[in-house]
Amino acid sequence: MNSPVTHVPQVPHVPYTGGEKESLHISLDRHRDVVLWKLEGLNDEQLRRPMTPTGTNLLGLVKHLATVEYGWFCSPFGRETEKFWFDTATEDMTVGPDETTADILAFYARARAAADASIRKTDLETTGTAWNGRIVSMRWVLIHMLEDVLRHAGHMDILRELIDGATGSYPAAP
Repeated sequence: MNSPVTHVPQVPHVPYTGGEKESLHISLDRHRDVVLWKLEGLNDEQLRRPMTPTGTNLLGLVKHLATVEYGWFCSPFGRETEKFWFDTATEDMTVGPDETTADILAFYARARAAADASIRKTDLETTGTAWNGRIVSMRWVLIHMLEDVLRHAGHMDILRELIDGATGSYPAAP
């Protein structure tokens, strides 16, 4: 059986002697790309299929990650975010029937772009106020988001394996 993955992504490498901000950002990007690879080759039903008793599915995890990209990288530092069409407290991991896969992927792309702009323009020591009232630095947010993306990419590893048996961080080279 041929793999539905049509390309092998260029895997970014964290520089061995890079600066702290550059290294954290590249590491975050590596795992953001893993999140997207976990979706490749799957149809809409597979992306939305509830795989746990709580209803966790691949597309819902992407929606959640988009939400937290805005919530941690943009809002605390006064950067613009888009208006959400859902309740972030209860619906950020749920994909409604009127939300298309393309809509969620575009939302994630916009969130990543906004987050990347905030990362580029904000020094590591700069602080902002998070949604929970805590004062956070960009350094802390980068570390926290790296942890969050890694955690959910791990969830996606398991869900993808249960759906079609695909494993690994990136597709094997042909």
